[in-house]
Amino acid sequence: MSHLLLWFESNGSHRHMRVALPDSATGVARSTLRATLKARRGAIAPAERRRAARLIARNADRALHLAAGARIALYAALPAELDSAPLIELAQERGCRVYLPRIDRRRASRAMRFIEMRGPMQANRLGIAEPQGGTGIIGARWLDLVFLPLVGFDRSGVRLGTGGGFYDRVFEFRRWRRFWHAPLLVGLAYACQELERIAARPHDVLLDAVVTEEGIIRCATG
Repeated sequence: MSHLLLWFESNGSHRHMRVALPDSATGVARSTLRATLKARRGAIAPAERRRAARLIARNADRALHLAAGARIALYAALPAELDSAPLIELAQERGCRVYLPRIDRRRASRAMRFIEMRGPMQANRLGIAEPQGGTGIIGARWLDLVFLPLVGFDRSGVRLGTGGGFYDRVFEFRRWRRFWHAPLLVGLAYACQELERIAARPHDVLLDAVVTEEGIIRCATG
């Protein structure tokens, strides 16, 4: 059976979880790690959540230079996730074209596409708000910048998501490119979601960077 090695490092008012996930880690091990990290994320106080979301929006703007006309994908956050609303608002203020993911309505499907954020929104079967319009659809290849939710990440760009595989599927084409890796994939996370190492799986699509309340982390692949 695989084992998770957990330890903590003090960093001022924050305590960062440093996690080594063995190369032989099974799906059970990843599920255990997700549960641990979700519990840690859920323990963050509401005031700190709001502060972190504002700082992350500011850090993303400073580091990535949100520009008018840029095609930017974000996500409508679930209550447990890092709030993306401040960054969505800032991107709109900068004149960016903001897109949100929409999951295929067929229950067995794990396909996802991106719809421009305008008009009515409606919660999907997972409780995630989605644009309902039939226009403003863009192919994932034509986005300039994508901000992704996550449960954990490491500095080599491996992202631990919720396990649905939606983002890995829609950006699978990036794994076959040697030189051109557009769009830029950037995770949004609390600093305490950083892991020491996650063993990459063959289908993982790596992040180029991660923005936290403490700044931007350029991943090894980015």
